[in-house]
Amino acid sequence: MAYDALVLVSFGGPERPEDVLPFLQNVTRGRGVPPERLAEVVEHYQHFGGVSPINQQCRDLLAAVRADFAAHGIDLPVYWGNRNWDPMLADTVARMRDDGITTALAFVTSAYGGYSSCRQYQEDIAKARAAVGPDAPVIDKLRQFWDHPGFVEPHVDAVRTALAQLDPARRASTRLVFTAHSVPVSMAANAGPHGGRYTAQLAEVARLVHATAAPDLPYDLVWQSRSGPPQVPWLEPDVNDHLAAVAEAGTTAVVVSPIGFVSDHLEVVWDLDTEALETAKELGLDYVRAGTPGTDPRFVAMVRELVAERTEPGGQRLRRRLGELALWDTCPTVCCVPARRP
Repeated sequence: MAYDALVLVSFGGPERPEDVLPFLQNVTRGRGVPPERLAEVVEHYQHFGGVSPINQQCRDLLAAVRADFAAHGIDLPVYWGNRNWDPMLADTVARMRDDGITTALAFVTSAYGGYSSCRQYQEDIAKARAAVGPDAPVIDKLRQFWDHPGFVEPHVDAVRTALAQLDPARRASTRLVFTAHSVPVSMAANAGPHGGRYTAQLAEVARLVHATAAPDLPYDLVWQSRSGPPQVPWLEPDVNDHLAAVAEAGTTAVVVSPIGFVSDHLEVVWDLDTEALETAKELGLDYVRAGTPGTDPRFVAMVRELVAERTEPGGQRLRRRLGELALWDTCPTVCCVPARRP
């Protein structure tokens, strides 16, 4: 199929203090998040002046992708729409229609399978198209890219850079801690057509990064950024609880690598650079947080390669070469259907 645009689809975030509560109400609508938890997260945003880093990170990625497309002769306009805040995806789809776009690809800033990380974005795209009407452009989501070298290799180098900041004399008691966004246990169990896809993909990325960056060190995959009612079981352990456990067991230094994320947005700079860092200080742990792909040239090139998989004659061969385990260009109808918002 021929495509005439690419749209970057992301989570969105507030850019003024007065936007924070309306934004969070959009995010949590229907999820049963306690008011006290919502107030707590409002304070997280206000700590940074009410501005989430994510929108600027999307602008930076857009600029990098456009430059990369131009450098490689790819004549596709690149749009941007968010799930939860301006620019809202439905408004972007309407603009695409008005610009004469009929068939587009969507790059979602979430690497993994699962309801909130993949299928919900499919639903967002469908809702945006429905809001625009029957003349809305067709939009096909690019595949999950968790196992693409353009995503994995920047995480590897970020771990190496972080390790270089620690005392080499403590390497024997240093540990790698990989983190990703926690989700309800039931949602994790239902991720993918056979269940468990979200946790399995993250476990494989943790294995790949560890094996390449520091195979001599022990490592763990833990969770962060839990929300939702306390009576609902979520994936554990939380990163802060885990830091306490490894410190008690004799670990003296940690590198925390947020492999669940593509950029340093608020859940990275608050949950890891603020809360987890403070936990580490209280425990006497040396602590360095590894970076995320952001606009690493390999990550930017990955976007172009994902587009090539869908548009060039050799695209399917490229797809197999880059990631056997990703499996689908778009999710099958049975994927994550039983899982719903917490």
